[in-house]
Parts: sequence; structure tokens; C-alpha cells
Amino acid sequence: MSNKPTAWHALDTDAAISELDSSGDGLSDQEVARRLEIHGANSLPRPPKPPALLRFLAQFHNVLIYVLMAAGVIAALLGEWIDTAVILAVVLINAVIGFVQEGKAERAMEAIGDMLAPKARVRRDGRWQEIDSENLVPGDLVKVKAGDRVPADIRLLEAHDLRVDQAALTGESLPVDKNPETLDSDTDLADRDCMIYSGSMTTNGQATGLVAVTGSNTELGRISGMLSEVQTLTTPLLQRINRFAKALTVVILLFATLAVSTGALLHGLALSEGLLAGIALAVAAIPEGLPAIITITLAIGVQRMASRQAIIRRLPAVETLGSVSIICSDKTGTLTRNELKARRIALCSGEINPESDAVDSAAGQGLLRAAVLCNDHEPGHDGGDPLERALIELAESQSLDITGLRRENPRLALIPFSSDHKYMASLSHGLLTVKGAPEALLERCATQFQSGENRELELESWHQRLDEMAAEGLRVLAFAEKRVDESKNSIDSNRDMQDLNLLGLVGFADPPREEVPEAIAACQSAGVKVKMITGDHATTALAIARELGLTDAEGKAISGREIDAMDDAELEQASIDCDVFARATPEHKLRLVKALQAHGEVIAMTGDGANDAPALKRADIGVAMGIKGTEASRQASEMVLADDNFATIVNGVEEGRGVYDNIRKAVLFVLPTNAAQAAVILLAVLAGLTLPITPVQILWVNMAIAITLALSLAFEPLEDDIMHRQPRPLDQGLISSFILTRVIWVGALLTAGTFLAYNHILDTLDDIDLARTLAVNVLVAGQITYLFNCRRWQQPSFTASAMLANGWAWVSVSMLVVMQLAFTYMPWFQTVFGTTYLPLDYWFMVLAFGLLVFVLVEVEKLLTRKFKLRWAAPDGR
Repeated sequence: MSNKPTAWHALDTDAAISELDSSGDGLSDQEVARRLEIHGANSLPRPPKPPALLRFLAQFHNVLIYVLMAAGVIAALLGEWIDTAVILAVVLINAVIGFVQEGKAERAMEAIGDMLAPKARVRRDGRWQEIDSENLVPGDLVKVKAGDRVPADIRLLEAHDLRVDQAALTGESLPVDKNPETLDSDTDLADRDCMIYSGSMTTNGQATGLVAVTGSNTELGRISGMLSEVQTLTTPLLQRINRFAKALTVVILLFATLAVSTGALLHGLALSEGLLAGIALAVAAIPEGLPAIITITLAIGVQRMASRQAIIRRLPAVETLGSVSIICSDKTGTLTRNELKARRIALCSGEINPESDAVDSAAGQGLLRAAVLCNDHEPGHDGGDPLERALIELAESQSLDITGLRRENPRLALIPFSSDHKYMASLSHGLLTVKGAPEALLERCATQFQSGENRELELESWHQRLDEMAAEGLRVLAFAEKRVDESKNSIDSNRDMQDLNLLGLVGFADPPREEVPEAIAACQSAGVKVKMITGDHATTALAIARELGLTDAEGKAISGREIDAMDDAELEQASIDCDVFARATPEHKLRLVKALQAHGEVIAMTGDGANDAPALKRADIGVAMGIKGTEASRQASEMVLADDNFATIVNGVEEGRGVYDNIRKAVLFVLPTNAAQAAVILLAVLAGLTLPITPVQILWVNMAIAITLALSLAFEPLEDDIMHRQPRPLDQGLISSFILTRVIWVGALLTAGTFLAYNHILDTLDDIDLARTLAVNVLVAGQITYLFNCRRWQQPSFTASAMLANGWAWVSVSMLVVMQLAFTYMPWFQTVFGTTYLPLDYWFMVLAFGLLVFVLVEVEKLLTRKFKLRWAAPDGR
């Protein structure tokens, strides 16, 4: 038996049996054991789960954390144990927050493995038996029937009315008819009718076939292998934070070195004192609380999203949604309902839209009668043939009494549907009703029902109407009837199935979700493009795309074969130019996502099948359906839509943009404090003064402000224009020219106030503990009032609406005031942080400085609005 890859669909049944060295009696137990040794179990490898300890240690993998830990180690070597303890406690708190919020590890391949059938019916040693599907080997002879999950990739030998739902692999919305006929070697996966694939579901009929490949060699296994090789991209926010952290680290190290060397050269500071100054400067410049603020802001975004039916599986995905520039969406079950509906009825008298028009003509009522009588589906039951279910729903929508009609016309005989004759016929008293493929039924009709009577069939006209419906992506059934003798109780498939009277045609489609057109329009107004990537036929995809407004009448679809013929450069251009891609395999979807990312686009990929999993994982954010989606797609995604509503993605984009806005506001708020503290330390060293603020006091300010004031910005409501902005460019840094300018300006104000307060006490009272206590409180007062400046980018902050829009801001201010009083007056805090009692009159100085900061920043905003300074635009443009 050859080990090279084989196009099993291109081999006839005898050749397949020979290639697999099998027979009609199946394999022997000895041969099965041998092949299990060669091919392994019919199962997929499970991904290793990272231990909790490694996930916790990964939280420390951050360049700013490295600097903080180094500062803690140096402080310990110098015997500054309180400083060391506080620094390391801050590092540990950040790590714990990150670890808790990160959540569970991925289980995508494990979920795909769960799609495999648990049992299989196999012929071995001349007898049929049921075994665990993981014990199947290539060459096994197996049977499948309606309702079975296909246990391996199987080459059909015999098939009887077999239909298979392979949507999870190909994205097709309808079950596919299967038969053993040999096909060309280049036939697309979705069109290989002589093959049934592992993980698919049989919906009708039964079949016998040969196991061609098992385990990782199946199409499902190939998807699993692709998934394990796909690298998950880092999010835009993480990219910006990493760039910012690296740049800040360089600046910190340069200034710390400057402080140590300057102190030694100009003022003869001992090495230990110089290192302590360097530690103070490093601790001052690092925004220790910022990682926690970002994490908690994202977590609040997760809660907001959950209330809007979107479940976030990975924390940074909230912000990533705000960066999305293109949504690549699967069609079936995402843009459409994943259920067939009758969309059009063609009668001799004209066409009817059954979703809005009444089917009340004699011809229409006759067609509905045939649709009910020539139908095995029971009203109210799930499952069954989707076309028959759609016909019953059509009759119900037209208020037809289905139970009464069937009671008055009991079935006497039946010819079930077969892929050979392609029709179904049902006999009642004196009435034969027939439904089937138009090409099979039209040739059996002699007349058509028109104006209340039977007239000669206009065959050419019906073929033209059939072509028009097919061109619109509709799946079409024809309906006919024939009056027969009332004593007849059987159907002659030759004589009775001739000279039928055509009633009309019904076109079916998987209709768009009602909310999708509006959602797509909202995406477009937000500068977010939507592209359809589906495994369905091009005509079907284009019809839905036009109905949704994704493309116009001139729009075209690119097929999977055309994608195969393109090199990477050609595909990169085509991926931008075209909005509809049809007959796409998992490889095509993955290539398209990569091609769009090569253009610098931030991609959200939606899907609900196992075939979507690799592209979901590769995309910047994968979005899965929570109700109809497979577990494999959900586990490969960052976001799951609990309501399977495409419009929820728009809510996600809106919330994501709001989260990023609030994170930038937090950065705008926090960094001036760090800049001021670092400047105070550096100026003190250059002037040969003692440090105005100690390292532990700096950490107190950074963490206290982060826990209270900065965190309140996470609750800021969305800006009014948030969904009328263009997506953020990937290369846009976290620090824009506006933020940098504001940091320098406010940092200078805080530096001046802190230094003046410190020097005032030293000059008048020569009390260093009192000087440091006043300096810290002045710095905090400036930050309290500056919080309200930050809540509006350039609009005034002293209006009632601005002041009262976020109640958490006032709660946080109250908390910080209490904390500062404890910091100043409680003995335990005084011991740890080196503070002392602050007389009441000095609080007037603290309050005055806070108000001064607020007024000066509002004046800066006013001047910016008046002169429309471009460098001061919040987005940095």
C-alpha cells in the first residue's frame, strides 16, 4: 500500500479497494493491529496546556517590571528594606492582577478532537461490529446512516439517498447529496461527492465505504495541524505598550545614570547615596500602577461587552476590537440565519415574495397543497430535511391548516426522493402530488396551471425563469400534480409520472439576518470594511452580498481556484479589491487573513465552523458564534457572540474604541505625576539637595493615585463621535504629540509646586520630614484637580455635565482624601513612609495649588480651541 498522498475521489471503487488492500469481508484483527502500529489511533493530538506557574511567571516578562525588580534588589543590597518590600509588593500585585485576568488557556485543538465520532460500525473478519472510532484504520469497511457523525475520511462504495451536512468543514449551508461516482483529481473539497469527511453529519440515507485516512491525516486533522502552526498575533495595544515601555526604559536608565554620575562628580556623593538617588529616579519615572489600570480598564470593558451579548475570552481583545479595520465574515450562520427559507415563488401568473405577499391564487394554493402533502416533515419538529422543513414553515406562514389538509388527504402511496430520479411523489385519494429537481420534473410535465385551467407547458419560459432564480443563488424545487382515479392506491413510476401538470417553482435561500444590513452600514460609517469569505458557491455568495449591501450589481466573487492560482503579491492586491470570496477552504481563509494583514490591516474574522478555526486564531481577533458555532471555533476565538448576532460586533468595535480612549486618558493623567517626580529627584541631585520625595513615598503616590483617581477613568462614558472616526493606524503610538505636550506642561506645573513647597519648609523650619509630607500632599492635590481636566480631551471640564457624568470620579477623590489623611496623620503610615503631622494652615497651600493646576490646564484648552492648534489634537494628527 502506497504511503504517498492519494486523491481518493479520483480513484474508482475497485482502485480504492486495491490501493487500501481491503476486501468485502473487511480486515482481519491481525491486519488491524499492524495498521494501528503504522498509522496510529484515529484521534487528534491534544495541545499541551501551559502550567499555571509558567503563566504566572509570564506576568513578570515586561521590561519596566525588570527595572523595578532591579531597583528592589539594589535597595536590598543597600539595606533599605522598607523600600525593597514596597517595590516588590507592587511588582507582585501587578503580576497577580494579570494572572487572574488572563483566564483559561486555549483548548482549540482539544475541541476539534471532540468532534470525532465516538463509535463506528465496521466489518472485520467477515462480520459487522461496533467499535470505538479511534480504533479505525485505513482500509476498514464501514457503514453510516442518517444521524451518524462520520468517523474518518471515507471513500464511498455504495450510497442510498445519502446527504451529508459538511458545513463545519466547507461552510455550505445545505446538506450535500453523496454518491460513489469517480471525480477529477482537481475537484474542490466541497464538490467531492464520492467522499464523506470526518466530523461531518449524515442527515439522510445510508452508505458503505472504505476508510481512506484517519486521525491527523483527515481533513479535520489537517485543520487541527494548521491550527497548531498558526501564531497568535500580539494585539495593537500590547504592541504600543511594549514600544512605550522600551522607550521609557531607555530614558529612565539614561537619567538614572546621569543622576548617579552627577551626584558623584559635582557633589561628592557616596556610591550608596548615588545609587539610592538612581533608585528614586527610576521608581519615580515608572508608572507602576499603569499595567493594573490598563488591565482593570480592559476587565471593565469585558463586563460592558458581556451585558451587550459579547463574551470576551482574552482580555486585550476588547481594545483590539477598537482597532479593527476589516471584518472577514463567514456567510452561513454569521451573515445569514443558517436555515432555509422560501424566498420566491414562480407561478404562471407571475412571481411572489412569500415573506411579504399572500399566496392566495388558485395556482399558489395548489402549490402549497403539494408542498404539504408531498412532505414528510411534521410541524413543530426540529431536524429532518431542511427543504421539507422550509416548505412546512412556508405553509404555516400562509395560515394553511396543515393537519386538517393531511387528514382530508391521507397518503396512500409514496415514491421517496432518490438521487437517481430526483423527485418525491405522494398519492392521496384521486390526487398525485410531486416535488423535485426542476430538470427532472419539467421533462415529465405536459401542462401548466394557468388562470384556473391546465394549458400547454411553455417549457422555454420556465427554463428561463429557472436560470434567473439559479443566478440569484436560489436553490429551486419544482411542484406538479396529476388527477388520477380515486380508486388508485399505488404509484407507477413510469406511467403515472408522465403528463404532469406544473404548478410552479419555489426558490430557497439561507436569508440574511435582519440586523446585519444595519450593522454593516454602521461598520462602514466607522471606516470598517466587511468582506465575505465562504465555502458556498459564488452565485449564492454574490446574491447575499448584494442583498446586504456588501457589493453592487457589478461586484464579482473570487473563487478558491482563483486564489490557488495567485501568488502572495497578487492575493494581497485581490484581498483589498474584492469583497466576496467563494468556495474558500481553510487554507484560503488563512491566506486571505495573512494577505490583508500584510497591508497593515487589523482583522476580525468571524466564523462558526471547525473550518474557520485556523483563520480565527490567526486574525487579530477571532469572533465565534455562541449558539450555532462549533466548540472548535469558539475555543480558537477571542470573542464569542452569545446571541449569534453580527450586529454585536459593531457594539464590540464601539466598546473597544471607548476602552482605548479611556486607557489613553489614564496615560494622559498618570504620566505627568511620573514626569514631575523624576524631575524633582533629578533637580535635587543636580542642586546637591536631599531628596524631596523618598522612593517609598513615590510608590505611595503612584499606587494610591492609580488605585483611586486613574481607575475612575475606566468608567468614563463613550464620546459622542466615537463611531464616526476612522480606525486607528497600527503605527500610531500610545503617546501622541498632544499627550507628550500635555505631560510636559502639567509635569512642569507639578514639579514647580512640589519643589517650591519642599524648599519653603526647609528654608523656614528646616524640617525635612515636614517638607516631604507637604511636597507629597501638594503633588497629590494637583493630580486630584487634574483628573477633571483629563475627562474631556479639549472641551471644558467645569460644566455641570462634565463634572457629574462619571460619579466614580467623585468616589475616587473621596477615597484618596481619606488615604492622604491616613498617610499624613496615622502613626503606622508615618513610620513606613517617613511622614509627619501637617498643621492645618498648610492645607490651604495644598488646596490653592490644586485649584491653580485646574485653572491653568483649562486655560491651555481654551487657547487650543481658539487657535485650533494641530499639534494639540487628541489623536495626534
